Amino acid sequence: MRFGVLTGGGDCPGLNPAIRAVVLRASRAGHETIGFLDGWKGVRDGRSRPLDPGELADAVLKGGTLLGTSRTNPFQKPEDAQKVDQTLKGLGVEALVAIGGDDTLTAARELHRRWPKVVGVPKTMDNDVGATDWTFGFDSAASVSMDALGRLRDTGGSHHRVMVLEVMGRDAGWVAWATGLAGGADATLLPEEPYDEAALVGRVKRAVARRGSALVVVSEGVDLGARAGSTGKADEFQHELLKERRVGEEVARRIEAATGAETRSASIGHIQRGGAPTLFDRILATRLGAAAVDLALAGTFGQVAVLKGEKVVGVPFDEALARPKTVPKDWIELLHSLEP
Repeated sequence: MRFGVLTGGGDCPGLNPAIRAVVLRASRAGHETIGFLDGWKGVRDGRSRPLDPGELADAVLKGGTLLGTSRTNPFQKPEDAQKVDQTLKGLGVEALVAIGGDDTLTAARELHRRWPKVVGVPKTMDNDVGATDWTFGFDSAASVSMDALGRLRDTGGSHHRVMVLEVMGRDAGWVAWATGLAGGADATLLPEEPYDEAALVGRVKRAVARRGSALVVVSEGVDLGARAGSTGKADEFQHELLKERRVGEEVARRIEAATGAETRSASIGHIQRGGAPTLFDRILATRLGAAAVDLALAGTFGQVAVLKGEKVVGVPFDEALARPKTVPKDWIELLHSLEP
């Protein structure tokens, strides 16, 4: 059997361990693997390269993706869909492993309807794929954000300032939630909740009164209403590009105006995406990549390998994509119960 593998969407730590697991697991069973370059763009345009098990010994240690990635929608145009079919047939691919988040897996589901031999591996630093308990990339990204918050705590305390940290997260605030909870933030703003400026200002004032400084974490997807609206720009999957909204800067401006406390903001942006994966992400990515190959070898196509409790199992694409996973209400209540 000839396997194909791709990584699509935003990069995150754990992609290379997942690729490595696919190649080594397939090779152990006597099969070869080719890698498509730059996600679905490589499948559409017929760009690929062979993946030799010997070259992947150190892949488990590295961030990013050795195959490259893109936010390409291969089914945006009918002619693109035809190119995808031609590429897979022309290269003799008999099983395709698509590694990615909701958009990549949505494209994989569409391909499965046309060409059945597709399996998926969920990844995203946003941790918002509904069918899996955790996605790799999240632990690494949240660990980086937590470290950044600790550094802001030091400088904010030294200068008696309010420090605002903006982290990634469009519709699901998992990174902000974990950063705020584990980093001891005084206020954390999530996309799952309506923006409440009075509550935010109250928490900041209480923190400043107690120790002379305050820490605020805000997810980039939070809707602040006026002065922080849509940029009008979108990717191929029609998602708004959030980088120009500058939510953290606007939150800092509002806090300073309401409290009089000197306030600074920081956005670590794509720093959250880079670097070596954490132990948790290396192991999870490896387990999911290996499980995807096992699904294909068993002829169980049209499924995504997901983590359920301690076990990795396969679930149909429709179940995996049924709804995004957002931070649940009781976890949000835990977060806010520990704020001033």
